[in-house]
Amino acid sequence: MIRPLSKFLPVLALSTGLVAPTALACTSLLVNQGATADGSTLITYSADSHELYGELYYTPARRNGPSAMRDIIEWDTGKFLGRIKEAPVTYSVVGNMNEHQLTIGESTFTGRKELEGPAGIVDYGSLIYVALERAKTAREAIKVMTDLVAEYGYASTGESFSIADPKEAWILEMIGKGAGQKGAVWVARRLPEGYLSAHANQARIRQFPLNDAENVLYSKDVISFAREKGWFTGADKDFSFADTYHPIDFESLRFAEARVWSIFRRAAPSAKLGVDYVDGSAPAKRLPLWVKPDKKLAVQDVMGLMRDHFEGTSFDMTKDVGSGPYAVPYRWRPMTWEVDGKKYLHERAISTQQTGFSFVAQMRSWMPAPIGGVLWFGVDDTFTTVYTPMYAGIRRSPKNFAQGVASRGEFSWDSSFWVFNWVTNQAYARWSDMIVDVQKAQGELEGQFLADQTDIEKAALELYKNSPEQARVYLTDYSTQQGDKVHARWRKLGEQLLVKYIDGNVRDEMGKVNHPKYQESWYRRIVQDTGARLVIPAEEKPAEAKPAAVKPEPKPQPEPEVKPGQKPTVPAVPNRAG
Repeated sequence: MIRPLSKFLPVLALSTGLVAPTALACTSLLVNQGATADGSTLITYSADSHELYGELYYTPARRNGPSAMRDIIEWDTGKFLGRIKEAPVTYSVVGNMNEHQLTIGESTFTGRKELEGPAGIVDYGSLIYVALERAKTAREAIKVMTDLVAEYGYASTGESFSIADPKEAWILEMIGKGAGQKGAVWVARRLPEGYLSAHANQARIRQFPLNDAENVLYSKDVISFAREKGWFTGADKDFSFADTYHPIDFESLRFAEARVWSIFRRAAPSAKLGVDYVDGSAPAKRLPLWVKPDKKLAVQDVMGLMRDHFEGTSFDMTKDVGSGPYAVPYRWRPMTWEVDGKKYLHERAISTQQTGFSFVAQMRSWMPAPIGGVLWFGVDDTFTTVYTPMYAGIRRSPKNFAQGVASRGEFSWDSSFWVFNWVTNQAYARWSDMIVDVQKAQGELEGQFLADQTDIEKAALELYKNSPEQARVYLTDYSTQQGDKVHARWRKLGEQLLVKYIDGNVRDEMGKVNHPKYQESWYRRIVQDTGARLVIPAEEKPAEAKPAAVKPEPKPQPEPEVKPGQKPTVPAVPNRAG
C-alpha cells in the first residue's frame, strides 16, 4: 500500500543526526532449540543487495605457520583494508556455516552519523567469515569478533549479527566509535528457551541485564561512551543500546521493523501485535526483542516465514495499483518518491527482488557436526528460491552455486544465480499465474529433500561410525547432486514458462492457446484512468421499417346488365403519358 511519509515527522532523527537506512538490506530470524519441532537451533539470513552476486562460498580447513597473515578484503566493495595475524588452525566453512555447525548472519542498521568512519581495518563481513574459521560455538564467535575489533579496529557502520550453534542463539549488536577512534561498542543477548527473534536493518536490543553473564555480554564502555557523548544521562539499568546508538524513525519502522513484525505476527498470532507497532501511528510503541511462537517450528515453517510480502495485512503489496493486473508484490527502486510535493514510500517486504542468496541454517546437537548441520541454501528471491541441503561437512560447493562460475555483470547458463533470476524476471510479468507454476516446482523439490533427509542422514551416520571422512564424501556427493538437480529443473522451468506464457497467451495442458481476461478490478482501473477514450460507442439500431400499406383488391363489380338493343358501356382508359 502506498503511504505518505508526512504522517509522522522523525523529529528524533533530525535532532540526532541519524543516517536513514539506504541499503534496506538483509533480514535474519533466530529460533532456539526450545522453539523448534525437532530440538534443532535454526537461523536464517537473506543477503540483499543490488550489487551482490549469489554464490555458495567454500573455504577448506587449514594449518598456518606462526608468522602467517591474513588479508582483510571489505566484503561490500572488494577493497583491501589491511592484514591481521592468521590463526594456527582454521575450520572449513560452507556458506555461513562451519564444520562445527556454527552459523552467522547479519543485517546493517547504520546508526548515528557521528559514528561513521571509525579507525579500523575489520569490516562486518570479515568479522563473520574470520569468526567462522576460528570459533566452534556462538560464545566463542562473539569473543573472536569483539576481540578483533578491539585489536584492529572496526571498519563498518552499525550491525546486528545472528550467531548460533546447536545449543544457543545470540544477537550481537555493534557500532564503531566514529572518525579517528578505534574499536566498537556492543552488546549481545542470548535468546531465552522457547523463543524466536529477528532483526532487519534496525538496532533492536534496548535495555539489558547488567549482571547476567550467562545470557548477556557487552563492552565495558557501552554505557560510559554514550555518557561521554551526551547521548545518555540516566541510570545504568535504564540504558537502551538501540535508542542510544540507533534511535528509530518513521522509515526505520516501515522499511525495517515492519519485516520483524511480519515474522512475529505469523509465528505468534496470539501475541496480537497490531500494525500500529510499525505503521507510524504510534511512534512510542516498540516490538519486543523476541516472542514465543504459538507452535514449535519445523524447518519448513521457517522457510515459510522468510517468504512474505505482507499478504493479508494493510501493507499487502499485491493489492494496490502498483501491483498491476497480475498482483505483482514487488516495487522497483527508488523506495521513496514525491508527487505534488508530498513524499511517499513503497513497502519493503522480507521477500525482495534484490536478494543475492539466503539460507535457513539447521543445527542439531545430537548428531556429529558434519551431519547435524544443514545449510538450506538458495539464490535470488526468498519467495521463489529452492532451499537446497548443503551439509556442514561437505568438501566443495556444487559447481552451479560455486564461487567464480559467473559474476553479477555477465549472464551465464552455468550459474544458478542467473538461471533463478531468469525465471523470476519472467514471473514478474504475469505473477499471479506464473507463481503457481514456480511454487509447484519449488514444493516438489523442497518436499523431496525434506522427505529424503532421514534416510540420507541414517546412511551418513552408518558411514561415520567407521570413517568420518567417508561420511563427508557421501554428503558432498549428495549435496552436489541436489544442487545440480535444482539447477537443471529451474532451467527447464524457465523454458516451460516461456512456451506456456509467450506473448501474453496461456497454453493449457493440451497445448491450446487461451486468452484469459484481466481481473474485473483491473478493467475498472483502466476505465477510471482513461475515461471515455477507450469506450466503444453503442451501435444505433436502424429504425424498424413499417410495412407498406397494401391497397385492398377492388371487389369485382358485376357486369352491368345489357338490355336488348342497348350498347355496352366501355370503361375509360387511364392517361399513361410520361
